[in-house]
Amino acid sequence: MWMITGGAGFIGAHVVRAMTEGGQQVMVYDDLSTGSRDRVPEGVPLVVGSVLDGSRLAAAIREHGVTGVVHIAGKKQVGESVERPLYYYRENVTGLQTLLETMTATGVDRLVFSSSAAVYGMPDVELVTEETDCRPLSPYGESKLVGEWLINASARAHGLRSASLRYFNVAGCATPELADTGVFNLIPMVFERLEAGEAPRIFGDDYATPDGTCVRDYIHVEDIASAHLAAAVRLEEAAKGTALTLNVGRGEGSSVREMVDRILKVADRQGVDAEVTDRRPGDAARVVASADRVREELGWSARYGLDDMIESAWRGWCRRHA
Repeated sequence: MWMITGGAGFIGAHVVRAMTEGGQQVMVYDDLSTGSRDRVPEGVPLVVGSVLDGSRLAAAIREHGVTGVVHIAGKKQVGESVERPLYYYRENVTGLQTLLETMTATGVDRLVFSSSAAVYGMPDVELVTEETDCRPLSPYGESKLVGEWLINASARAHGLRSASLRYFNVAGCATPELADTGVFNLIPMVFERLEAGEAPRIFGDDYATPDGTCVRDYIHVEDIASAHLAAAVRLEEAAKGTALTLNVGRGEGSSVREMVDRILKVADRQGVDAEVTDRRPGDAARVVASADRVREELGWSARYGLDDMIESAWRGWCRRHA
């Protein structure tokens, strides 16, 4: 049985779906601060609790016979982390520490960890590999990197088998009811501006890129979910102390302007001109994953393209805002 922390959230719900369809037994542990009961499928047990509550975690692990954990619960807004660093360190670092202590005490030795490309900061490279220097620019990115350190130390000291998955820019949804309800990423930010009758914003067009706008690696949330399933299966037969660190991306870069143009086409707003504003502090010109290692280690590669991401996100947006 796999316990999926944060399994009632946007990414977590997709992981629950992928793992159950992949034949894995799962239960969800979520404090419902941003997740929803409605995202948890019928027949999947839900325990409401915080990862800061070791007693609650231990009880859930014992009650449901948990043998592995997929840890997605945590806070993920970069801007908010700058304003509330102590809150982010408590939720993301102390929460993980509590989880690891509980796993050690209860004999659970498999962990798939939701990390982030935010650990890299502003890498000046064509493709970001797992060996690229990690220089996070926000408390959020720092908390994910510290989390990886904690996990690797636990692997060495206690034989934990782990996979830390560094997501790149997540988008799309499997079904409209599982769509992201937040407006913190490019695609929903453009949707929100269009709904308000305003032009979408592009933050800076003077970067050293082909069209002057930032280039990113966008990855469908269904691909993120299938990577978790592949990692979980891999850990079932991994040697004790195995500690994998893997980029999860498509290995293809798309500029912000290209994305905005595609979004406008899907939303049937081709006549709208984007508004170019000043750069945002901390935005790197290009952050694109090397996806070689995840393919070699897990036999996994992304299946979905940009239009799949945008069209599925648009269906989810229209459903919620009908």
